[in-house]
Parts: sequence; structure tokens; C-alpha cells
Amino acid sequence: MSNELYPLISKFIEPQSRVIDLGCGDGELLAYLKQSKSVHGYGIDKAFTNVQACVKKGINVFQESIEEELRLLPDGSFDAVVLSQTLQEIKQPRQVLSEMLRIGKTAIISFPNFAFWTVRFQLLMGITPETKTLPFQWDDTPNIRFVTIRAFRKMCKEEGISIVYEASIDDRLPDLKIQSYASNFWSRVGFFVLKKEGHHGH
Repeated sequence: MSNELYPLISKFIEPQSRVIDLGCGDGELLAYLKQSKSVHGYGIDKAFTNVQACVKKGINVFQESIEEELRLLPDGSFDAVVLSQTLQEIKQPRQVLSEMLRIGKTAIISFPNFAFWTVRFQLLMGITPETKTLPFQWDDTPNIRFVTIRAFRKMCKEEGISIVYEASIDDRLPDLKIQSYASNFWSRVGFFVLKKEGHHGH
């Protein structure tokens, strides 16, 4: 995950809160939040090398698939649940969103926007898209979903999930809050803060 998102994620994390990062990678985000917000952080990642890196940083980590581990966690056990730049790799995104809001008060999600204009342009040219947030070759990518900002908003509405904050991330327009069709075209990354409908307290 690019560390450009760390300060934005941190804005929605209360000091000393319990945070779990799904698909935590090498634990850099949790280490950042531990230092900046004194959080009680936990990570989930299935890659052994990432688990090793987390342990070296003193991060509590579970080596398991996200879907499997979420089922084992009790209701309301975290203040914030983070899924950053991993949604496109999830087999059951609706179930994972539901589980995130079951175990946490707030869900913080970011993902590469497959409707970003450079992705569209490369597809029109007959090229498999590669961007800063989608750096993989077609034959060596972990991505199994093509998530767009517009489609994600639609899914939240269908699932009864409230979007309490949305930011469009683009190289020229960092942290610009746009909730319009235009952001689906211009945004490299979609960033959302979610709660269950009827739970809007920060």
C-alpha cells in the first residue's frame, strides 16, 4: 500500500483505539498508526514474508485469509477496520464489508479505481492497464475484481451501508472531496469511510 494514504486514514482513527488492518502487508500502516495515534493494532495477512515483517516491527498479526479470520472475530471488537488497496483481491467483497462493520464501528476502505481515465485509455488502445496503483502485468496480478467508485457506491446503497466520508485521490487533486460522476473518471484511488446505517457517531 502506498504511504500517501496513511495521513488520510489516520484522520479517522481515534488515539489509543483498537484497529485491525486487513491485508496488512509488511505492517507499515499499523506501525505508522502506532507511532502517530498510539493505537492497539492488529493485522491479517496470508503471506509468510509479510507476517515476518510485521513481527519484526512488533505488530500483532494473524497469518490467515481475510475471509476466514473475520468469521472468527467477535462483534464490535475493533474501533476501526481498515481495508486499503486490497478490495480488488477479495473473493467475497459484500460478505467482507458486512463482516468489517460487524466487528468494527467504522470501516475505512481504499482501492484502485478501474474507471480512472488512464485505465480507460489503455483499454481503448488494446493495452492491459498499468498505473501507479495497478502496477501489475496481466499474467502476474493478484487482482480478481474490477472495482470502480461508482460501482462501490452502488454496492454500499444496496447493502444498507452509510458512506460518511469520501475522498477522490489523484496526483493533481490530492484529498479532494468530490461525490459526483466526475470522480469516477478522474480519481486514481477511491477512499471511503463507512458505517452501518443509523450509526453515524465518530
